[in-house]
Amino acid sequence: MARQLRRSQPVLRLRLVFFAQDEIQVAEHPVLGSLREALIADGQPSTTRENGRPTPVLVMGAERRVSIATAPGAGNGGPSWLYGGKALAAASAAAIRQATTRIDPPTISNILAIAAPYGGHGRYQREEIGVALSTAYSGFRAALLESRRSAGADALVVIHSGFWGCGAFGGNRVPMILLQVLAAQMAGVTRLVFHVGDPIGRTSVESAIRLERELADATTPVELIGRVAGLELAWGAGAGS
Repeated sequence: MARQLRRSQPVLRLRLVFFAQDEIQVAEHPVLGSLREALIADGQPSTTRENGRPTPVLVMGAERRVSIATAPGAGNGGPSWLYGGKALAAASAAAIRQATTRIDPPTISNILAIAAPYGGHGRYQREEIGVALSTAYSGFRAALLESRRSAGADALVVIHSGFWGCGAFGGNRVPMILLQVLAAQMAGVTRLVFHVGDPIGRTSVESAIRLERELADATTPVELIGRVAGLELAWGAGAGS
């Protein structure tokens, strides 16, 4: 028979924190920790997808207070890897502090939150490609319109991105870069900047750009999605869990 706990004894619930993009972003921008609570208090939705359709969220003016080095060998003797729940759980408090650099005065970030594709396997299907393209386009177009609303109709709009959904979600870098490039062109973004991290990442971007040039004569989104599907690119494997 199980022993009953007295009221004075705390019940501990341990949960493994998954330290991926969202968690890193909140850790670096502490004000984001209050954002969801503020949305709920105001009766506003806090999702990036609803009824199967993308609902991009834009956050402007968030202060970035710290920078956390998660890459292998980063931080002059800091942890070799902090990405993911297992790595964070294994890291000591001293190692995490060593990987964290204060930004003073803080920089300002304008953040675009869109839901990355996840859970797929085998070759990318036409529907998966269509959802990813429409999601990236919706987010990029929203960022462009909001930027020009706040900074003027002639504002140049630059979006910084990376391997969208290619960590824990198991996406393939090449198609995810390709679809972002296509979406940025369709949305009218001035410049799309990719942060690759290493030479292998640069190779993925170069491969995606070559494929984009081969698709330059596509005349409609439907044709474009079909031709991307015809490339028979496959999902990758999740990382950092």
